[in-house]
Amino acid sequence: MKQPPAYILPIIVLAQFAGTSLWFAGNAILPQIQESWGLPPNSIALVTSSVMLGFISGTLLFALSSLADRFSASKVFFICALLGAALNGAVLFTGQSFELLLLFRFLTGITLAGIYPVGMKIASDWFEGRLGKALGYLVGALVMGSAFPHLLNHLGGGYDWQPVMIGTSTLAVFGGTLIFFFVGDGPSRVKSNGFSMKQALHVFKKKEFRHAAFGYFGHMWELYTFWAFLPLVLGHYSEALPSSLWTFVVMAMGAIGCVTGGYWSVKKGSARVAYAFLMTSGALCLISPLLFSLPQWLYLIALCLWGYAVIGDSAQFSALNAQKAPTELKGTALTLAVSIGFFLTIPSIQMLQFLSTFLPVEWLLFTLFIGPLFGLIYTRRLFKTP
Repeated sequence: MKQPPAYILPIIVLAQFAGTSLWFAGNAILPQIQESWGLPPNSIALVTSSVMLGFISGTLLFALSSLADRFSASKVFFICALLGAALNGAVLFTGQSFELLLLFRFLTGITLAGIYPVGMKIASDWFEGRLGKALGYLVGALVMGSAFPHLLNHLGGGYDWQPVMIGTSTLAVFGGTLIFFFVGDGPSRVKSNGFSMKQALHVFKKKEFRHAAFGYFGHMWELYTFWAFLPLVLGHYSEALPSSLWTFVVMAMGAIGCVTGGYWSVKKGSARVAYAFLMTSGALCLISPLLFSLPQWLYLIALCLWGYAVIGDSAQFSALNAQKAPTELKGTALTLAVSIGFFLTIPSIQMLQFLSTFLPVEWLLFTLFIGPLFGLIYTRRLFKTP
């Protein structure tokens, strides 16, 4: 098959970064609006969960309707980027209504289902079986996009939150435009089987897919909760730390983890690379209470290592799910795995919010270890399978 033009992958990666900047925009501005709007203490969990619920609803909606298969995937990406930008920016006109903020974050989450997964589909249509290392770059773009609102918030001095929403909405429009006008649909675009509720439960009968999916679920239990509570943890360690800046840095380290993990997987295999990353982040969960006693420079290095490891396995789990899924039910299997994985972020986030009412902050991230432990048990079983 003819090699795609050299500019295709960089543009898809840039568009993914721009589009997914909508994801954590609400979290980035939360410290300011919590104070000015008088929001409840559980705002972090509610705002994050509303986006996740929207994304989960969106993935199921897209799967059941097969929108990205029936219509041009690049047009779907473009339209969702425009809608996401509008809904993200609509927060500016909520009149300090927390209910409307949650509604717009939920609706933005739905549009993200037409950006992140559809962007991955566009890439696979261009690169087909050669996606390999490119998958690491694409997940890395998601990481940078999720982290970027925190950098915008820091650059704005942490006082005026409106520019963060305007900036991320502008980026999303830019990303959608890039995909529509400069990438389009790849030469390998084919119609998939889509999602079948009737067949959904059958995909877990295949042992290898079950192990890969369960490993992914353990990873997801930790990932978004760690990201969501980073500003709180950093602020608790030292109020003098610019928490928005360091939240961006720690999250952005994950992009490096995704890319290096993609290269390592070529020699070591996705299962072993995912296991190593999950083992590292799980170990940091266990020793997290001790990190607060470290000097600041060492504490920040440890958090950066955590940020590097906590998402570095994501692309590898995506690859494993695709490799181990039943061939005839691949669309159903992948949709179900993504939906369950993101659904699990909601009880994880809510659990930490509940624990924060009586547990010292330094012990909160320790409780996330149950996710990596569960994931490690099942990922290791993939070592014995081809």
